[in-house]
Amino acid sequence: MTFDQRAFRDALGRFPTGVVVVTAHVEGGDPIALTVSSFNAVSLEPPLVLFSISKAAASLPVLLAAPHFGVSVLRHDQSELSSRFAGRRDTKWVGLEPTRGVTGCPLIDPCLAAFECAPHAVHEGGDHLIIVGRVLEFETRQDGAPLVFFRGGYHAIAEHAA
Repeated sequence: MTFDQRAFRDALGRFPTGVVVVTAHVEGGDPIALTVSSFNAVSLEPPLVLFSISKAAASLPVLLAAPHFGVSVLRHDQSELSSRFAGRRDTKWVGLEPTRGVTGCPLIDPCLAAFECAPHAVHEGGDHLIIVGRVLEFETRQDGAPLVFFRGGYHAIAEHAA
């Protein structure tokens, strides 16, 4: 069975997802950041979360070498940040200073929630790697609505659904 990749991607885009920025750094290196819409809770005991990242991502080696990584859940008014960190440019952090979490990993502030994780497992997933992290610290930072990605664009959600 073969798939038209564009049609498959469009079909996947019918499922709305939240948007997070995953951040990390290694000793002596600059922080990395990438926009991710595949973030999920895995387990409460132990506290585990996951996301997937392309094997072609330039920041993958730093992420895999980092002792900790952060996940910042973006607010509905942070689509510009999402776009900034989705790109492949070296200027992602220009004009921005990350907040350092308890573990020292960089975090986006403000955001709706922030998670600091230690690597737990890495699984093959086709052209992506599935990264599972053990949550060491978390903080709810602000009230508000999340940034949502749907059909190839950013959206906000209503506070209450009917």
